[in-house]
Amino acid sequence: MSGRGRLALGAFAATLMAACSMLPLVDPVSWLAQAAFLLAVQSGVGVLGRRVPLPRPLTVAAQALVMVVLLTVAFVREQAVAGVLPGPQAVRQLSELLTAGADDVGQYAIPAPATPGIRLMLVGGVLLVGLAVDALAVTFRSAAPAGLPLLALYSVAAGLSEGSAGWLWFLLAACGYLLLLLAEGRDRLSQWGRVFTGAAGSRGGSSAGLDASGGRALAPVRTGRRIGALALGIALVVPAALPALDGGLLAGAGGAGGRGRGGGTISAVNPLVSLQDNLNQPEDRQVMSYRTNARKPSDFYLRILALDQFNGNEWRASTRRLQDVPQRFPTPAGLSSGVTVTEVKTTVAASGSYKQTYLPLPYPAAEVRVGGKWRFEPEGRTLVGDDGETTAGAQYTVTSLDVQPTGRQLAAAGAVPPALLREYTQVPDSLPKVVARTAGEITRGSANSYERAVKLQDWFAREGGFVYDTSVDSGTGGKAIARFLEDKQGFCVHFSFTMAAMARTLGIPARVAVGFTPGTVQADGSYAVGLRDAHAWPELYFEGVGWTRFEPTPTRGTVPSYTLPEAPTGDTADPALPEEDASAPAPALPSASESCPAQMRKQGECGQSAAPGALTASDSGTPTGAVLGLVGAAVVVLLLPLLPMFWRLRARSRRLGSSGRSPADATARTLAVWREVTDTAWDHGIVPDEALTPRRAAERLVALGRLDTEAAEAVHRVAGAVEQVLYAPEPRPASGLAGDVRTVRTGLGLAAGRATRLRALVAPRSSVRVVWALSRRRAAAAARFRLPARPSWARRTSRQEG
Repeated sequence: MSGRGRLALGAFAATLMAACSMLPLVDPVSWLAQAAFLLAVQSGVGVLGRRVPLPRPLTVAAQALVMVVLLTVAFVREQAVAGVLPGPQAVRQLSELLTAGADDVGQYAIPAPATPGIRLMLVGGVLLVGLAVDALAVTFRSAAPAGLPLLALYSVAAGLSEGSAGWLWFLLAACGYLLLLLAEGRDRLSQWGRVFTGAAGSRGGSSAGLDASGGRALAPVRTGRRIGALALGIALVVPAALPALDGGLLAGAGGAGGRGRGGGTISAVNPLVSLQDNLNQPEDRQVMSYRTNARKPSDFYLRILALDQFNGNEWRASTRRLQDVPQRFPTPAGLSSGVTVTEVKTTVAASGSYKQTYLPLPYPAAEVRVGGKWRFEPEGRTLVGDDGETTAGAQYTVTSLDVQPTGRQLAAAGAVPPALLREYTQVPDSLPKVVARTAGEITRGSANSYERAVKLQDWFAREGGFVYDTSVDSGTGGKAIARFLEDKQGFCVHFSFTMAAMARTLGIPARVAVGFTPGTVQADGSYAVGLRDAHAWPELYFEGVGWTRFEPTPTRGTVPSYTLPEAPTGDTADPALPEEDASAPAPALPSASESCPAQMRKQGECGQSAAPGALTASDSGTPTGAVLGLVGAAVVVLLLPLLPMFWRLRARSRRLGSSGRSPADATARTLAVWREVTDTAWDHGIVPDEALTPRRAAERLVALGRLDTEAAEAVHRVAGAVEQVLYAPEPRPASGLAGDVRTVRTGLGLAAGRATRLRALVAPRSSVRVVWALSRRRAAAAARFRLPARPSWARRTSRQEG
């Protein structure tokens, strides 16, 4: 094999080995096989282009063009021209998939499901990194800079997985990079021929100055080894400096969608998320409790949001304008005065660990009294947290409407307004034909939309032979719906989304609500709602009644009374009402706790994940090259400049975290807290002075930082704790130091200007400690490998060590 062939193979292997670090983020891992195949094709095009030979820019351009074609064939073949070329529709679909993938990254817990959007981002990212590595290492014959995209790929995985990437993946990525360097070294040395070493030839051997064996000189090999060892040292420091970010895919891999270690936060519930993690939780953690005077608590669902947009790949919430929370909510859309309505009062207390941006409310809510910053979305009648507001520890009172329609009123519903009908009956062209065909067969002979809706519900819940099974993959796109109709196995996600899609094909406005079933009644009359009470259900619109709940999922929730046969009154049957088979037993009204089988109660039902955050307007379409370039820029250009901020966040998290209960641990934790105080002041422009005692340093910080009374007291409390652990014969560990640090940080921010606060966040001065750490590693390496002395700018002074 030629030298360039070895380089191309090394670039391919290095990219693939670095991509393995993304495996813990997504389940299943079949995307890697697809990425490997497409990457091999892309690398093969580069080999052919260099063999022709093409000019270097043309070789890279040819590979980029092939990458776009491969992604088009793999993900949007149906919209492509001749099934291969990326036309306008294919570009638009790719853009929508990337937008959906970006939203999914913020919503899903680790490991996230391989949705089409996430799969496109993963495969496209691997191809983009592979193109950069191949261009740098092979086309332009410079393998060392090719480590940057490989490092970025691994760093993203390490940062997102909060450590679950593990040493195995790091070693795999590092070995891939070293393999690439080795391939380049062998290629370069092979071009030198017989290397002059300056040493005399062996006795009776070759002439002086030449390696008698024709082998490679030892000096370049030793240099290469030193460079590899130094690169490994740098790569060890950079991922360790990345922070652990929270929220959605950035959260830990715990089943509760938070840290996964018993504490942390619980994210919002959304059926677009992989639910299997939560179904295997050992305990049903409580997320909230409430008291209500509802007439029928078994029908008291707590709703978070409605997903009303179906693009063929998934259901999502539409972009809506938010407004201030009104004193009294407007009358629900479509509700007429002829329907019986009673007001219900409810008080809700959310757990401190239940943290999400949508406030769970009974539907339709009429009035909400809650503290904090919340905004009102009128179409879905939901409250959305503003400026970081969440449900953690929230206590609020809700006045809601208990709408009690009858079957006759729903059957006699009037015409739906054209705009609402057009919006909520849209289905994508990619929806499999079996969905509409099955819906038509089930509802054949129905006289009105109400009768069609009841027949759909009964078919899923009782008559269709469906089995409630939480082990089925939680896909919600058109293909997943078709598979669900064929296999007839799934849980609330499958039942609700499939019924909503079928209803839309029948001309019935439909959307899917996400929230919680009523929960379990307690001895004191309150209700406790846990993770396993999370649920999804379809809402269908009927003029005169409004959005109306249906329950197609068997053994979950309660069947609405208005979908059951009315008691006989001796009157002639109304042909507008659905007929019930006389031989079929009357359905019961099961509750979530009474009717669910023991195994399902043990597993739970629909799980939770991050709810969609701020809603943004969708783009009509972006050129594929610009989209892929944006993805690469986000990884390479945006991530690396933010490494100081990431290190600072991670350092703060480590210092303020618990470190054990022994006296030595308490001392280490107190000193770490003091280091955090001095670094926070340093970030705001107050350079630490290690020559001062803790007490004098605290006085200096209060004076220079212009701290208020509360922040000044917090600084002195931390300084006093430091003196205790350093000088007291029997130190008394202090409590609440983490809260004092937050108070000091707030005080420094209030006293500083906007530019100083921004500098402290984005480019903290204390992040120079990373440079010092690298300098110490370099000093150690210099002692071993006799490297040149470190540059003067990397040397710290004693006054800045803090």
